[in-house]
Formats: sequence, structure tokens, C-alpha cells
Amino acid sequence: MAQKKITANLKLKLKAGQASAGPPVGSTLGQYGVNMMDFVTPFNEQTKELNGKDVTVHIAIYEDRTMSFRVIGTPTDDLIKSKLGITKGSGRPNSEKLSKKLTAQDLEDIAKIKANDMNSEDIESIKKMVAGTARSMGVEIAK
Repeated sequence: MAQKKITANLKLKLKAGQASAGPPVGSTLGQYGVNMMDFVTPFNEQTKELNGKDVTVHIAIYEDRTMSFRVIGTPTDDLIKSKLGITKGSGRPNSEKLSKKLTAQDLEDIAKIKANDMNSEDIESIKKMVAGTARSMGVEIAK
């Protein structure tokens, strides 16, 4: 069977179990002429156990106006903010560090959550990726 030609690759950040035909889903998918409910209903069903958490979803739209999607899970920066109880990272992470630091245990916990989304099964590699995201937010890792 020939593979369908992809006309668009989209990445959206949505609340799990709460997608609707309104923005951002409707305005984004509408411009490609696809039926929004073909996305909204299965997405909400697939993510209902994460209800209300932010998740990233990758959507592939094909030339026959069908689509497929893959839920990535909670973004790493959201997991770090949640773990530290902060609302945002530093606006200037190179010169202004946040007062709260991630512990080695925090890194391990976040890495285990992200293991399903990453292209690595090595927890040490995933911890390095999480630490890199933390650094880009102005969050230091406690020694």
C-alpha cells in the first residue's frame, strides 16, 4: 500500500480531555479542511485520564484531508514548574537564576515521567535532557 502524502505537520499544546472545535483546534485544523470532530472526540477520549493537564499533540494532515495524531504528554518545562511550585522560568536564564533548585530526586522523577515521550530508554540520558530544559529556564540543579 502506498503511503499517504502529508500536507502538514502540526504541534499543539492542549488541555487533556478538553479539546473543542473552538480555537486553537478549530482555527488550526479548519485551514486544512479537515473535520475537527475527527480529532476532538478521539483526542478527548484518549486523554481523559489526564483531564486538564497540558499535553503536546503532534498532528499529521494528509492530502486526502484525513489525519493522525500522537499525544506526547506534559511538556518538560511544565513538569519542572509544577515540581518547584513556580509559574514561570527566568526571563534571562544565563544571568538570573531562580532561587529554587531541582534535586537529583526531582530530576529522576521527571525523567521517569518523560521516558514514554523520549526517543531514549536510558534514564541517565533523559535526566540530562531534563537538566538542559531546567538550565534554559534559569533553574539550577542542586548538587
